[in-house]
Amino acid sequence: MLRILGTLFAGLLGLAFGSFLNVCLSRWPAGESVVKPASHCRSCGRSLSWWENIPLLSWIFLRGRCRTCNAAISWRYPLVELLVGALWATIAWQQLAIPLARTALGSPLRPGTVIADAEIALGTAIFSLLLVGLAMLDAELLWLPDVVTLPGTAAGILYSISLVLGSITYITVQPPVWQTIVEYLLGILAAALLILLIRWIYWLVRRREGVGLGDAKLMAMLAAWLGLPGALLSFGIGVVLGAIVALVVIALPKRDDPESWTAIKLPLGTFLCIGGIVSALWGQQIIAAYLRYSGL
Repeated sequence: MLRILGTLFAGLLGLAFGSFLNVCLSRWPAGESVVKPASHCRSCGRSLSWWENIPLLSWIFLRGRCRTCNAAISWRYPLVELLVGALWATIAWQQLAIPLARTALGSPLRPGTVIADAEIALGTAIFSLLLVGLAMLDAELLWLPDVVTLPGTAAGILYSISLVLGSITYITVQPPVWQTIVEYLLGILAAALLILLIRWIYWLVRRREGVGLGDAKLMAMLAAWLGLPGALLSFGIGVVLGAIVALVVIALPKRDDPESWTAIKLPLGTFLCIGGIVSALWGQQIIAAYLRYSGL
């Protein structure tokens, strides 16, 4: 029962934070404040009533349109709220299973277990919120703002290092902690350099920019939160998703220039963010399964 209630609470909290994220996604590109003015229709400017601000439900009740000017309300609003709510509920379900499973086995919880699990859940929730926002910005505007990726990378470094330093309270870390941290920081650099290498090779072949610098910063952020193996898994998932979408675009009939698909820009950052979410939630299981079946 505790696990179910915790999951429901996390899901509802995620809907609320998803609603605030929508405000940021709508106002950041226009250079507007996310605090003032109050929520309003971006077409007619009318301030919204309280019942028009209920996450997910208001969009359904209004049938996706402003009740004053009948302007369409973007599908992005309910999608972001639903995604964040579902992700936070999933995170809570996963993390609450850990102490409950130990209790069910009759083994005493080690000191700090509940705190550590809460820290992991909170960190993963923040990370997923950042990825959903970046995925939407890149999908809509092909924009991965430094104001999100750079502080996001710094937050990931602090989060990951705190987990490493906290672990020495309960276990002996081998190799030494300083070596673990140095290898971790080098992994962040390597993740960013991977995108820069692809960017350079694309320039040599096509003589034009194919991958933005924002993708390199996003890759560094993924490595900061997930470590290099998790970031590489995110990259692999993102590349596969991007390739599938590219094949679909190529297969679609072209009414005008049949070669026009070559000018289409796909949001690599969106695919990397999807890969990052999958890696954050199920990365350890995926990597363990790969190592097991590959015989490594």
